[in-house]
Amino acid sequence: MKMIRSIIRPEKTETVAEALAEAGLTSLTKMHVFGRGRTKGIRIGDVVYDEFPKTLLMMVVADENLEKAVQIVLEASKTGSMGDGKIFITEVEEAYTISSGTKGL
Repeated sequence: MKMIRSIIRPEKTETVAEALAEAGLTSLTKMHVFGRGRTKGIRIGDVVYDEFPKTLLMMVVADENLEKAVQIVLEASKTGSMGDGKIFITEVEEAYTISSGTKGL
């Protein structure tokens, strides 16, 4: 299993969530976050904007669905401009459903 953390533009959140759902990848967690990337923000006159609103989407997928999920996020969230976001992938050793105690996705 893999955890995918995608930091994307807030206006792309529903587009990405709908595209994932259409592919059968419905389970995800959304959080509103603030941050900046490599550019350390932007300066307009005397004002520096260094924290931008983003959405963090977290989802755990079976290994065989990883590439499909990443491609969907890349395609559905891309504007081609700086600040489109980042995707991070990590290994998940175990998962449990709290209500039933069932191990796995």
